[in-house]
Amino acid sequence: MARNTPSPERARLVAALRELKQRTGLSLAALADRTPYSKSSWDRYLNGGTLPSRQAVRDLCALAGEPEGRCLALWEIAEAESSGRAATASPAAAPAPADEPRPSAGSGHGTEVPPGGRGNAADRGAVARGGRGSSVTRSGRQGVVAVLAAVGALVVGCGAAALLLPPDRAGSATPPLRAPSASVPVPGPRCRGAACEGGNPLHMRCAASPGSLLTARTATGAWIELRHNERCGAVWARTWGTGIGDRVEVTAGGPTRAAEVVDEIDVESYVYTPMTAVRPGGVVHACFRPAGSGAPECFTQRAE
Repeated sequence: MARNTPSPERARLVAALRELKQRTGLSLAALADRTPYSKSSWDRYLNGGTLPSRQAVRDLCALAGEPEGRCLALWEIAEAESSGRAATASPAAAPAPADEPRPSAGSGHGTEVPPGGRGNAADRGAVARGGRGSSVTRSGRQGVVAVLAAVGALVVGCGAAALLLPPDRAGSATPPLRAPSASVPVPGPRCRGAACEGGNPLHMRCAASPGSLLTARTATGAWIELRHNERCGAVWARTWGTGIGDRVEVTAGGPTRAAEVVDEIDVESYVYTPMTAVRPGGVVHACFRPAGSGAPECFTQRAE
């Protein structure tokens, strides 16, 4: 069955995201490994099948070394069109066709289904919930004007060609994915050692090339993975296949960094702890603490 042709607003965003993917040199599987979104989610995002979450756009910008403001402006327009806010904000705008359903509050936000996870939540928000909501909060014509003004800066960066791409014969403005250029390096991490302490591994680009010190399945069926980026000099833990109230912790002789599964969105996603600094050869201790009266399961590894 053919994919639905994305709207012009979403097509511009898709073209920009494809350009960023090419810049990273990462495959869909590699993107899934470095972000809280699955390979199938990234396939839908990059082909216009599903509008990515705001956080997914931010994460891809971080991996590509692209300032996120311009890409988020494109996302604002696509999200406003998808949710119907673009139509209601301007009195002169035509109403949405009757046979085009309005998205629900949870639609349009990509959810990763990790290996061993508990199924799909119909593309709800992912781990970093701070970016799930839209910032298009102004009413009336002023809201649309503000968003359009922000996109005016898109002539430079974030796939400037995205606004200039002519539609192909099928009416889509999204070009086919091209092989990434080998001459474009993946941007390096934004921190090292103590500077990474407490930081988000995705936003600090430490998740771009991590090693796995440990992957284990717990007695409850949840998974825990201990990740290490030698260039960042930091470790963190992630868990999936979890239940609400489950908690994961990691320490390397310093502060204990922890993350808790707080809602159904987390249940369907990877949940990451903040990073903690570690020296080469340092001992790393991670614990999975199930909700309720279940016994914690702890693991110790050495950062090589």
